[in-house]
Amino acid sequence: MSISKKIAHSAEATKGRAKKVFGRVTRNRSLEVEGRAGQATGNLKQSGAKIKDAFKR
Repeated sequence: MSISKKIAHSAEATKGRAKKVFGRVTRNRSLEVEGRAGQATGNLKQSGAKIKDAFKR
């Protein structure tokens, strides 16, 4: 996988983490849930890419 995709997936997970924390601080439940979903999506993409890389070798 290219380095740009790794960075993009990591950035997506970080963005989700930030939304989650901001939602928790402001007590905005929908923002917190949206952040959790974004974080999970980014982490899932990272995991999928790692599995894909493992089978390439």
